[in-house]
Amino acid sequence: MSGNELSLLARGGPMMWVLGALALLLFTIFIERALFLHRGQIRAEAFIDGIRNILARRRLVEALTVCEETPGPVASVVKAALLNADATEERMRLQVQEAALNEIPVLERRIGALAVIAQVAPLVGILGTVLGMIATFAAFEQGGNYAMASALSRGMWQALAATAGGLLLAIPAHLAHHFLSARVRAIVRDVEWSGNEIMKYLITEYRAGSGGS
Repeated sequence: MSGNELSLLARGGPMMWVLGALALLLFTIFIERALFLHRGQIRAEAFIDGIRNILARRRLVEALTVCEETPGPVASVVKAALLNADATEERMRLQVQEAALNEIPVLERRIGALAVIAQVAPLVGILGTVLGMIATFAAFEQGGNYAMASALSRGMWQALAATAGGLLLAIPAHLAHHFLSARVRAIVRDVEWSGNEIMKYLITEYRAGSGGS
């Protein structure tokens, strides 16, 4: 961090350090969630096609192994369907829905914290602004008619820097929250599509090939 940045933090008063801590938390959560969602998002259509090809050769155990070795909620939901390949349609659907419900909270974990940071950062900035204005009026009272410009500027610096810092943090926090939420929605759509496709295949083709009802 350069001397100018440190000077700005110092001029912004104590709320600038609070904003700095929130910025570090924002960065940490965003990187962790972005990497987690990247690992969990696979090409659902290609994955389902691969599972179908394996099942077409009547290799259920191999298909289960592929699901276990593939990260992400899509593989978990498909695995739940395969484990109930011989069960009733209702039971299979319930197991697939349960697997999906277990995976979605994992995807959404800590993303809400980004929205909280986006909402809190401007409030912290406003608090810093109020403290800066208090410092400015205190300088007026102490200096009377001869209040020094340097004494007054310290309070104004604190007020303006805190406001700017709160807005500069809130904007990327909002963007990060929307970006990760969009990634989660895309994965959830893949999960729903994959669950429906694998159940449809198991009920209409896999069982017919094995002579089941």
